[in-house]
Amino acid sequence: MLTGRHKALSMVEGVQHGDVDGIAFIGYHAGAGMEGVLAHTYLANQITGVWVNDVRASEGLLNAHVVAEYGVPVVLVTGDDHACDDALGYAPEARKVAVRTMSPGTRPSAAPPARTAADIRAAAKDAASIAVRHEPVRGGPFTVEVEFDAEHLAMASTVVPGVRRTGERRISYTHETMYEGIRTFKAVTTIASAAVEEQYG
Repeated sequence: MLTGRHKALSMVEGVQHGDVDGIAFIGYHAGAGMEGVLAHTYLANQITGVWVNDVRASEGLLNAHVVAEYGVPVVLVTGDDHACDDALGYAPEARKVAVRTMSPGTRPSAAPPARTAADIRAAAKDAASIAVRHEPVRGGPFTVEVEFDAEHLAMASTVVPGVRRTGERRISYTHETMYEGIRTFKAVTTIASAAVEEQYG
């Protein structure tokens, strides 16, 4: 178990050491600006959208690009039904368990914990069979765009080398690898989080 906030690869720290055969994304959710239970990307509210090479991105997609560079497959995804639908795009072979359902215009519904725990346990056992390392995928270059809910957060983020403003509330950067991309993303979100004003007016 790896704990603590400041890890080089954030949620997928450790994958770079060459001893991981498969990775599970547990308790995931849709990305900022998408429908879903607790939909966000890294920050609770300040980010309104993230795109990787013009594709709207969730934390799952960002992290899937990172682990692919180390030949590690995503073998299991759990979260609400929107998170599982999102995973079809970045990890089609992964086993998926929806523990909550988000219907339009209604509150999310959840299955009893005893049932979801059993479903996750069964899916994890099955997912172990596809936890086989493959050749690293070099999918770059990656252009990441981040849209914030306030102009000053975009401005503050430009202190990170390579990050430039592309709109009033939007920034962009490009790297050859997602290893570099996720580290820049982590720096951008850390700075933006620190720049949030607690009081307006």
